[in-house]
Amino acid sequence: MSEGKPNHELLDAVRVALATVADPARAEPMRAYMKSTMPFRGVPSPERKRVCRHLLPAHPIARRGDWEATVLALWDDAAYREERYAALALTGHRLYRGWQDVAALSLYDHLTVTGAWWDFVDEIASSRVGPILAAAPGDVGPLLLRWASDDDIWRRRVAILAQLKAKSETDTELLRLCIEPSLGRPEFFLRKGIGWALREYAKTDPDWVRTYVATHFDQLAPLSRREAMKNLPGEADGPARSGEASR
Repeated sequence: MSEGKPNHELLDAVRVALATVADPARAEPMRAYMKSTMPFRGVPSPERKRVCRHLLPAHPIARRGDWEATVLALWDDAAYREERYAALALTGHRLYRGWQDVAALSLYDHLTVTGAWWDFVDEIASSRVGPILAAAPGDVGPLLLRWASDDDIWRRRVAILAQLKAKSETDTELLRLCIEPSLGRPEFFLRKGIGWALREYAKTDPDWVRTYVATHFDQLAPLSRREAMKNLPGEADGPARSGEASR
């Protein structure tokens, strides 16, 4: 990650605005729902998005290093979870579209490992890493293969979900190789992630997903199978173990 100086005007403005629109009565239910050790201020999603929509372009950042430093300051120094959501919004703002490249992956890796929960990781995977993969598959693909076998389950989940929005551009061999190391793993978020990735691709190529599930029936967790086949007509818990045609 590049060295830079945080934009303190933006940091202060975001923190003050979030505090102003917070509803303290919502804070504990939001924290409990997310099972978060970090407290919430109690800012509903529409209000938080409105704050970011107004403040992020009002405090533009000219240098890439300063953008990264501002993201990290908002993220690493967050006292409330909403500040981390704002940091994610800053990473994806249209003003910084030109910095969505391979060099940004170290930043997204940091957010993944330190965030370590689905509400952060899923957006990073599908809306940050995914587009970079589409633009530079030769550089990003090998990195995702390493993450797919990493000790950190959230890196694995990013690798599995990175092509969630790729549709017909999905590299099925890469998808297969990113899923493979987590087949049989007990972690819920890996099993759910595998099923989700397959379910989304089934909207584009249902036959590929049917074949994949049939071929890997015994390796896939029941949760993964159910998720993968959820929206396919006539499918309940996947095809027969022998790989027979679907009913």
